[in-house]
Amino acid sequence: MRLKLLSLALALTVTSLPGHGEDLLDAYRQARANDPVLSQAEATRLATGENVIQARALLLPQVNGSLSLSQASGASASTVYGANGAPLNGGHERTRTESVTLDQTILDLSKIADLHAARSQSQSQDSQYEAALQALFVRVTAAYFNVLTSEDTLAFAKANEEALRRAYDQAEQRFKVGLAAITDEYQAKSAYELARAQTVAAQNALDDAREALTQITGRPLGPLKKLRDNLPLLPPNPQDPDAWVQEALRNNPSIAAQQYNVEAAEHTINAARSGHLPTINASVSRGKSASWLENIGGAFADRNGRYGTTVGVTLTVPIFAGGATQSRVRQSIYNRDAAQDALESQRRQTARDALNYYRSVLAGIRQVEANRASVEASQKSLEATRAGFDVGTQTMLDVLNAIQTLTQAQSSYSQSRHQFILDQLQLKQAAGTIDVKDVEAVNALLQ
Repeated sequence: MRLKLLSLALALTVTSLPGHGEDLLDAYRQARANDPVLSQAEATRLATGENVIQARALLLPQVNGSLSLSQASGASASTVYGANGAPLNGGHERTRTESVTLDQTILDLSKIADLHAARSQSQSQDSQYEAALQALFVRVTAAYFNVLTSEDTLAFAKANEEALRRAYDQAEQRFKVGLAAITDEYQAKSAYELARAQTVAAQNALDDAREALTQITGRPLGPLKKLRDNLPLLPPNPQDPDAWVQEALRNNPSIAAQQYNVEAAEHTINAARSGHLPTINASVSRGKSASWLENIGGAFADRNGRYGTTVGVTLTVPIFAGGATQSRVRQSIYNRDAAQDALESQRRQTARDALNYYRSVLAGIRQVEANRASVEASQKSLEATRAGFDVGTQTMLDVLNAIQTLTQAQSSYSQSRHQFILDQLQLKQAAGTIDVKDVEAVNALLQ
């Protein structure tokens, strides 16, 4: 027999809702396409990947072409003598140079180390994107269930308000006919007005919860399917917290990202140390240069020139750079140490998260069961209290307290059910094994 969560007023509220609606997979598909957080992570990943291409390009041939045209005026620039031996001034000399140059790095360990560092940084960003994708599963589910919890809270608040309104009306009528003191009416009115305020707050919380889900999905969703009553309360598999920790240390993408950051920092140290080492570059240049005179009384020169080829190898030996190279080495070592500390911090946080969510799932089973029993007991207590009030063995305050206790029990039961499912997903996220199949499994629990 399905557990009755709500009083009659709440049941009427729930059954008035549409019997169908959008589910968790609908929300996930929208979020996958529209979530700006995930889009930012993907753009950053793609941008970081371009660094690999740029670093590799420095080790490939570099071809450049150039064309220059210069002009020098006056006798100081070009002095040409006429037939009588007198200098001819007033003209100018022009020079045109054309060339194509190919440069090729033969040996530069700094550029090679930079390429390795760029690859490690790109792999780190790939892992960070994977972490963002896994986090999306949990963020969508958390936002979705927050809406469901807020809807339940609002329904409970309305039911509580209706029950307290009835109690207030009853107390008012009993006072008018002389069956109760004015104190009962005041107590009932106070509880009723407080319930009205709680209903307003619950409605506001629901509106904000829906906006939070819209922030992820990019568009408002309609009525949402709810978690079914017969929720399977299964413990984690395997039932060994150490196994979950080891799985997390192996597969968590945030740890992998930090490991790649350490590798990139090591390569950066090698690049900085290579600043002490010689480099060898080869170049091939082919071009021509021609000069001629203009506006000088008939003087003429060949404007075509002749092509020539220049081949060379350059050996560059660093001797002294003012201490900059040593400083870059020290700076790179410090950055490597910081990356190692970040890795260790991430490993410890991941291990803690895995243990925490493992324990939370186990505790969640007991909480759901205890809250279910609390709802049943609170419903029976309210019925007994109302019966006692009718025969004079219970006070109006007892009835009010019983109503509020039932509302709190129902709210706790709703929250614990949703949190239990969320803890299961967060445990798999910590282990680095969460995927869309887990979202599909949660979606199968909706109706």
